[in-house]
Amino acid sequence: MTTQLPLALRWPRRQRFEHFRAGENAVAVEAVRAAATHADAPWVFVAGPIGSGRTHLLIAACQAAIDAGRTAQYLPLAGMRGPLAAAIRGMAGSDLLAIDDIDAIAGEGDAEHALFDTFNRYRAEGCTLLFSANGAPASLDIALPDLRSRLGSLTQAVLKPLDDSERRAVLREQASARGIELDDVVLDWLFAHHARDLGTLLDLLDTLDRASLAAQRRVTVPFLRHLLRSD
Repeated sequence: MTTQLPLALRWPRRQRFEHFRAGENAVAVEAVRAAATHADAPWVFVAGPIGSGRTHLLIAACQAAIDAGRTAQYLPLAGMRGPLAAAIRGMAGSDLLAIDDIDAIAGEGDAEHALFDTFNRYRAEGCTLLFSANGAPASLDIALPDLRSRLGSLTQAVLKPLDDSERRAVLREQASARGIELDDVVLDWLFAHHARDLGTLLDLLDTLDRASLAAQRRVTVPFLRHLLRSD
């Protein structure tokens, strides 16, 4: 399965560079933006734990590439059904390919060789590859030495997750843009009773937006408790 990005509506609009709170990650963000929009910019390997914004940046890069007149594809390897090697080899014909969660191929010989061949093909064709994983290349259990070497030679963008105060600020800003007020009492309860990584919180905000609109109710702790219990 491949996922191409000529249509911005495939992806939540919040996954754009302008909606990424860079904080201490500003240098990493600019490196990814440059790779997305300039064919001669260095390729980037984005590393960071779940919730640090890796997927957000890769999807933002694809949209930025399209806005700059390039073609782009996004390939999420984690949780993909079927042979990963076939999925990787099936990606072709785009100016930018963003491959998410490459730690999923560690130890899979066919997939590692497919990624190695794709790396060489894109380099020869003057196109751009972006990668992401939970950790830096040296920390991954990739068995193919030449692949490890090539990944390690890229610009390394290591993301630091936002702290609680920054996550609260992002959540409040995104809620306000939708006409939802999240007061401190609601945020305190949410951070105490729900997963606190930003991606999960923003997914919950999507659910809150629909539920509060359907119920014509403001978001309170009882409303939030009922919604989470129902889910």
